[in-house]
Amino acid sequence: MSSARTFEVENLRVEVLENRPSMGALAAASVTQKIRELLLAQEHVNIVFASAPSQNEFLAAMAAEENLEWNKIRAFHMDEYIGLPSDAPQSFGEYLRENLFSKVPIKEAFYLDGNAPDPAAECRRYAKLLAQYPTDIVCMGIGENCHIAFNDPHVADFNDPNLVKEVKLDLTSREQQVHDGCFTSLEQVPESALTLTIPALTRARHLFCVVPGTTKTAAVRHTLTDPVSEEFPATVMRQHPSATLFLDPDSAGNFSERNQYFQSMN
Repeated sequence: MSSARTFEVENLRVEVLENRPSMGALAAASVTQKIRELLLAQEHVNIVFASAPSQNEFLAAMAAEENLEWNKIRAFHMDEYIGLPSDAPQSFGEYLRENLFSKVPIKEAFYLDGNAPDPAAECRRYAKLLAQYPTDIVCMGIGENCHIAFNDPHVADFNDPNLVKEVKLDLTSREQQVHDGCFTSLEQVPESALTLTIPALTRARHLFCVVPGTTKTAAVRHTLTDPVSEEFPATVMRQHPSATLFLDPDSAGNFSERNQYFQSMN
């Protein structure tokens, strides 16, 4: 496996890999190692997965991991569009089913229903499952506006009393779905979604965040250098006791070359 360049920003460990496949491979190896460690002390591991093209290399590497006890893993996903057909390729549940859950003998996969007749009731149902199976690991990404899950800056709340909520997506978040190639035009992107809240993510014992690509360079810079606040939701990772951010050269940009944390590693 390719060597990583490593530095820390507050509590957040940052790994910069030489390319996207290496980034995905190291992230998968790190998550797999943590799963195995946890299973030494508990019967099952509960994991929340992100759904986005940025996760492709990571999920492919996870699906290829040998001798991982998938039959002891319960899986959740962190958000879902409202009103999109459940089998639509842009559906986050469908994305995870295709890229991971259908490829491994996972114990259980719990899906958010974006077509539930009562979105508030669906939020309560999923929150009850999250409370029943406390999250051990979150495998996440960062949006172009620094959102985590669909906690865009205008709805982000570090002290949100809910675990799951309905949100209106901001323009940057919707435009990202077009940039990612998930939709061909902005008009096709749903305006609302269900999402795990920031506390639902950060109360996990371990966070692993995979963020490749030039479209995320600014978000990475904000995440690592701006004050921790809901204006840049991903900054909250710097306060988590066990969080790792995996980058490729495109997402790292020139931050790692000029940053005081990284300079000490060269």
